[in-house]
This record gives sequence, structure tokens and C-alpha cells, in this order.
Amino acid sequence: MRVAVYCSAKDTIPAEYKALGEALGRWIGEQGHALWYGGATGGLMDSVSKAAKTAGAHVVGVIPPRIIAAGRKAEHCDELIEVANMSARKQLIRSNADVIVCMPGSYGTLDEMFDATSSGVVGEHHKPLFVLNYKGFYEPLKQQIARMKELHFLPETEHYFPQFVDTLEELYQEINNNK
Repeated sequence: MRVAVYCSAKDTIPAEYKALGEALGRWIGEQGHALWYGGATGGLMDSVSKAAKTAGAHVVGVIPPRIIAAGRKAEHCDELIEVANMSARKQLIRSNADVIVCMPGSYGTLDEMFDATSSGVVGEHHKPLFVLNYKGFYEPLKQQIARMKELHFLPETEHYFPQFVDTLEELYQEINNNK
């Protein structure tokens, strides 16, 4: 299974989040899955990808020239695919994934999550999107989604939506249920 992971590339995040990324990466490799991710260095990107590679996963990074020019190109990928821009990066990762995991992150992570969600809503794909709500990281987003439903900006019954999980164990179970 090809697992896409959206996550932070910031080195300044707390160590417990990096450990969470390492655990996810290790699990991806131990399960014989492939990792598709943003191909950059730093933060959770390094944690997930290095642990996945060490545990035997095939690691595919997708990276645009601006990130390469910033000296942030990962050196440990089995494949590193250069694309024209961030939009092409999102499209290629999403189109090659069997399942999408969104870890804690910032604007780029949210952008990737919303891109996968909106393209799923209009039927461009039906790939499961799991959002790791570690220690309530995404609780404000869940509240916003509830508000959008309350005000009828979202339908009461959605056909495609991000599925929030609180722990890695829940995430693993959900991924295994979608094989």
C-alpha cells in the first residue's frame, strides 16, 4: 500500500511530535508499505521518512525547485521526483497514494489536507484521508467543521470527509481496515 503523509517540516516542533513521526514511519516500513511524501528535510518529514526507510519502506519524495534551491532536498529517498511547483507536488502525491495521512503541521499541511478533501468531495478520488488529532491538535478544525455543518455550509451527510483519529493505534487500525 502507498501511504501519503502530509506533515510539518519545521525542526522547532516539540520532540514528542518527532517521535510520533518516527513511530508512524517505522510502522509504514514494518508493514511493507511505501511512503509518499514531500521530499524535504526537517521536522516530521525527516522523522517519518528516515524511520520508514530504516524499517524497509520504499520512500518516494516529491519536491519542487524552490525547496531544492533552499537546500532542503532529502538525501535518503529511494526515488526523488522533481515537479514544477507545490500544486504539482500535491497532485502527484495524492494521485499515487492509496491512503492519505495528515499529521500535525502548519499552512502547507493544512493546504494538502484541504486539497485532498475538496478533490475527494467533487469525486476526483475516493482515497481515505485520516487526520491524526494527536493530543487534540486538530480540535479547533473539528469545531469549525461542526460550525460549517450547523450553518449548512456542509451537508448533514457528507460522501467524502477527513476521518479524525486520536492515536497511532487508531490510525493503524483504520489503515488496515482500508486494505
